[in-house]
Amino acid sequence: MGETDPSVLVIDDDPEFRDSVVRLLRTVGLPARQFSSVSDFLEADPPCGPTCLVLDVRMPGRSGLELQRDLVGANRQVPIIFITAHADVPMTVQAMKGGAIEFLTKPFRDQDLLDAIEAGLAKDRARRESDSALAALKARFETLSSREREVMLGIVAGRLNKQVANDIGITESTVKVHRVNLMRKMKASSLPELSRMADRLNIRPQSPQSF
Repeated sequence: MGETDPSVLVIDDDPEFRDSVVRLLRTVGLPARQFSSVSDFLEADPPCGPTCLVLDVRMPGRSGLELQRDLVGANRQVPIIFITAHADVPMTVQAMKGGAIEFLTKPFRDQDLLDAIEAGLAKDRARRESDSALAALKARFETLSSREREVMLGIVAGRLNKQVANDIGITESTVKVHRVNLMRKMKASSLPELSRMADRLNIRPQSPQSF
């Protein structure tokens, strides 16, 4: 599967349940991979595209809740739909606090599972697109010279060209040249857009007075 192809990972020790979920997903054109345990899942290569986990809470070996905790600790942001035959309030609360998309108790309606999976895949797709856009933005920022970065920090802090020039010890005309170049390199069409980029990069100075 390619980088944009979605996949659903079903982790459950009940082979009949896994098969039923896979058959259900095939009816809506979603590919799925099956795992009988958490350890089997951890040994497999992660998918490249948008992903969602359908995860049993209780299994031999490591539990679904333990896997969720490990994924959160490793900053692996994979949407999880928990399923269980015996739910209780503390278990549900723990799962939802950990960021689960849904918590379904067997037996559940097929449509409820499909809706949760679609929500999970949409969330992961949006996260991946955001991560990709941020990576591209960081790459553009890396192309700036040290002087262009100084000028960028000044103008997004609200400083005028002549103030930036005085701050860093260059002429105002030179600031204008750097400003044109950095706007082009960052692919920013306006100062507000450049400011939003600085916010995403987390490089905005605390205040203009820092100069």
